[in-house]
Amino acid sequence: MSENQRNVEILSEDVLLTTAIFTIRQARLRYRRFGADRSLSGDWSEEVTLVNADRGDSAAAVIVDTSRDEVVLVEQFRYPTLGDGSGWLVELVAGMVRADEEPESAIRREIREEIGYDVRALDRISTLYPSPGGSSERVVLFYGEIDDSLRVGEGGGRADEAENIARRAVPLGDLPDLIDSGTIRDAKTLAGLLWLRLLRSRR
Repeated sequence: MSENQRNVEILSEDVLLTTAIFTIRQARLRYRRFGADRSLSGDWSEEVTLVNADRGDSAAAVIVDTSRDEVVLVEQFRYPTLGDGSGWLVELVAGMVRADEEPESAIRREIREEIGYDVRALDRISTLYPSPGGSSERVVLFYGEIDDSLRVGEGGGRADEAENIARRAVPLGDLPDLIDSGTIRDAKTLAGLLWLRLLRSRR
């Protein structure tokens, strides 16, 4: 029996909706509570009903252009953000990991599609849950470097996927101001840029 099976009891699970992006699942379950020693005890929670928006994994990359001493970001329209903002976000290069891909292969593909570059060795930074209260999506975060010799195309995204993506490069010296200004509203991007800022502070 796995650790999850010992600590969570699924009473029922149903698919409420399937779209091009999400499968919405609803489960009735109960789980082990923390005991007085702050470890999972033998006590069960009450029965709860929870929802999971399952869309698979994605990959993102902090990209530094060593030819220009810049961090390379992208800007594109994001419909879900339209209600409380302009709808356009500045983000890391990112995209979904297909069923037949590894995260590193996926982000290499996205870097070529979005900014038109191949990339040298990718370092894996972390795996993040951007919205664990409602979604099982994981973002695998990488770091990579490019330069002029690695240019392979124009970027801008895939027209057949209705993408319209603009490159937004920021001098590395302006990274603290970019972070502190509140301009970055995307969670994975803020995490990646904070990581880069910390990395540079240790050099």
